[in-house]
Order: sequence, then structure tokens, then C-alpha cells
Amino acid sequence: MKRVVSGIRPTGKLHLGNYFGAVQSFLNMQSEYDCYFFIADIHSLTTHPTPEDLHANVRTVLAEYLAMGLDPAKCALFIQSDIPAIYELYTYLNMNAYVGELQRSTSFKEKIRSQPDNVNAGLLTYPVLMAVDILVHHADYVPVGKDQQQHLEMTRQFGNRFNNLYKTEYFKEPEAFSSTGKLVKVPGLTAQGKMSKSSGDADTIFIDEDDKVIHKKIMRAVTDSGPEKPGEKKSEGVQNLFDLMALVSSEDVIAHFDKAHSEATIRYGDLKKQLSEDILTFIRPIRERIREISADNAYIAQAAKIGAEKANASAEKTLKEVREIIGFKKFY
Repeated sequence: MKRVVSGIRPTGKLHLGNYFGAVQSFLNMQSEYDCYFFIADIHSLTTHPTPEDLHANVRTVLAEYLAMGLDPAKCALFIQSDIPAIYELYTYLNMNAYVGELQRSTSFKEKIRSQPDNVNAGLLTYPVLMAVDILVHHADYVPVGKDQQQHLEMTRQFGNRFNNLYKTEYFKEPEAFSSTGKLVKVPGLTAQGKMSKSSGDADTIFIDEDDKVIHKKIMRAVTDSGPEKPGEKKSEGVQNLFDLMALVSSEDVIAHFDKAHSEATIRYGDLKKQLSEDILTFIRPIRERIREISADNAYIAQAAKIGAEKANASAEKTLKEVREIIGFKKFY
């Protein structure tokens, strides 16, 4: 069975973009592939989180993804820092990564601009750690967005460089995960692009937010002054609301408002109220399931333990073989 490896950022806040993007993809993949999904808490150290925030965020994300349907029996859902082999392999691959190529990394350049007072070595070698996450489990596929394509290419480069240096064909070249299904892009509320935490709270609907907060956000969503004549094309902001409706509303509701827009009789206030009701109806059971899982300490601990055992078995085998290839041999 082909193997998939993907990381989850420990942001501690799940939003609709996550749900219809990463979560849905993971649910489909765990039934078809040998999946390793990890919460990237080591990566998060580049921003120096407090111990309390780090632990709480990791726990929250773990509970959320379990609540969404990731099954410890079907996949390895684990915490990155629970896998000691990652640290050691990270050291070895850093020896074969060159400062110049790391400095040219797009993500490093962006981080220099976004956090100029905290340009640490972890930011520079971030692509190496990402490569280790993938190579340590011999991934065949890696789900990546356009912003991560360079990191995947660097992963292949580091793996091939290791192979050439030690005259072996040990590491394979992982490929970007390609799904035959249509990728879901969840639009934000400000007509500035897709929904994401980095785009700001006003643009994003978080699963754990109060109903009133969500309702206010939707009522303030960007639209326009309304169509002046029948058949007028929807503006970007209005189309975004219809795209959100396509994810949570019934076909009858969508058809009703689509007809109203095409006839230039639509009232955006009514559209937003309906969308708000439908989104809240959609997320309430998800929110309740997250609360149930979050309150079950024993289940969370057991899930993390199972994931760590699976991931460690894979990573330790890789590390043992890498040490032998490099030439580390015990004298006792």
C-alpha cells in the first residue's frame, strides 16, 4: 500500500477552511493509503510558543482531528516530538544541506520579513526538518499546496544527495499527492482569497466560536450594492457567499437565492441570515463532538500512544538503516 505523510500545524483553532480542506482529504486518504499524520510541534518552536500554549494547542488539535473522524486504527496520528528518530535524522541531513540553498528558500525569506527580531537557525533549516518528516517514513505521496511545492522539491533533493553521497538508492522520491476528486477551496468573508487563520478573524469562521460571533461575521461579509439588472454577474464577495452556501445549504435554498440574483430581486440581508443559520446548523454537531473528545482524557492519551507506537516503529527502522549506511557502528 502506498504511504502518505502530512503535517498538521498546532494552531489550536479549527475553521471551516480546515474542515473542508485538510480534514476531508485526510478522511478519504486514511481508508485508501498507509497514512502518517503528525502534529508539527517541533516546527512551531521557531516562533517560541510558551510551554502552556504549545501543550494546549497540540492537545486541542489532536482532539479536533479525532473528533472529525481520523481513526487511530486506520492511520498513524501522532505528535512530532514523540518520535526521537526525527531529531537524529534531522542532524544527519543538516550535514548535507547547504547554507546558500536554505537561504534561497521562499519560506525563509518570508519569515525574515514577518519576524525580523527572531531569525533563528530553526527557520533556516526548516526545509530540512520537513524533509525528515517525509523521508523518515519513506512517503510515496505528500499532500502539499502551491506554497509548499518548493519544500517537497528540496526533500527530493536532500534524499537524492544522501543517496549519491553514500552510493545507495535508499530514499525514494516522494510525489505531490494528486486526488482525482475536486479540491475544495473555502472562500473567506472579506473577498480577499481563501479562508485561513493568517487572513484574520474577520475573514474566518472558527468552529468553536459563539453563535452570535459567527452570525455577526457573516452579516458583515463583503458583498456589493446589488445587481442593477437581470442576469448580472455576481461580484467576488457575493460569489464567495454562494460558494459557502454550496458547502452547507440545501439545493433548494441555493436555487432560491440564485434565481433572486439572476432576476435582480435578491436581498443580501436575507441571503446572509440564511447562510448564517445553515453554517450554524452544520457546525453544531461537529462542535459537540469536539467537546466530547476533549473531555475524554483517556481516549486522547490512548490515541496519541497508538500513533506514537506506529510512527516510532517506522522511524526507528529508518534511523537504524541510515546509521548503518553512514557508517555508525558500535564497538560493543
